[in-house]
Amino acid sequence: MAVTATERELRFDDFPPGTVTQYTRLLCLRCIFEVFTAQLGLAPRTAYSEIRRRPPAIEELTAVRAARPCFVSAEKNPHCPYCNSAKRWQARLDTYRIEGGRATDAARRRLIKSLPKSEDQFQLIEAKSTRRALFFEWLDALGSRLDFDDEGWLIEATRAFLERREPKMDWADVFSGVRRVRRSRALTEGFEREGARLFLAPTLYHEALFVQYLLSRKHQHGGSTLEGRLTLMELVRRLRSAGYLEAQGISEREPYEVLERLVERLTGGDQAVRLYYIVDRRDFLAKVKTVYARYAG
Repeated sequence: MAVTATERELRFDDFPPGTVTQYTRLLCLRCIFEVFTAQLGLAPRTAYSEIRRRPPAIEELTAVRAARPCFVSAEKNPHCPYCNSAKRWQARLDTYRIEGGRATDAARRRLIKSLPKSEDQFQLIEAKSTRRALFFEWLDALGSRLDFDDEGWLIEATRAFLERREPKMDWADVFSGVRRVRRSRALTEGFEREGARLFLAPTLYHEALFVQYLLSRKHQHGGSTLEGRLTLMELVRRLRSAGYLEAQGISEREPYEVLERLVERLTGGDQAVRLYYIVDRRDFLAKVKTVYARYAG
């Protein structure tokens, strides 16, 4: 029997926002069985054993662009884009990536301890990456769900950045009802609310501007920010005149060199970080057995 939505759900309430990334892929089992039985000449039982034992690699389940036999679809009854098979041939694989660190280690251990151990329902994989790589993956994921035609994205992006920067703060409550984000000339750190306006200390505000620029420069000429549309040169000029670059020890003059230093400071650069992947195989195990029965019958 396929796994229901309720049974599938894993709870990540104890994890700070931005530290868990979910990837959902549909896996066409018909494509896979055809390879093993028609092309490789394996018997259905042997194919079933191999497929069950070797699901797609993490790289296949988390790649920005899904490749055969994996695909992404928001349709209720999707068809495989490769062989046009119906939903009954497809298995859902949910992969959760947890960023290691003091903010997540205890919650991660509790979650993994709570998972059922029988029949390899969950696959656990550890990997390494860098802070820079994770930041840009987070940026791409954030950009994919923002509506850049709606100016409200600037506030959404600011909140997402602050959630990642200071995960212990309840930013959902802070941003509730906020319609404007402004730089504070009175604060040296933190933030304050005045009605529907949120005032950020200069460091937070200017880092938010930089994140907005990085998010939107792929979609428009220059980058849209709370300060309007800015080219890289204009952004660097604003950050320099505001004293932000000097405060961060960035003395380079060439805009692209400044960009690199800003990225290094904001992301943590090549500092190593450990990643923990949890692959939910429950629907996969149920569906692959059903598909095998069709082939064997």
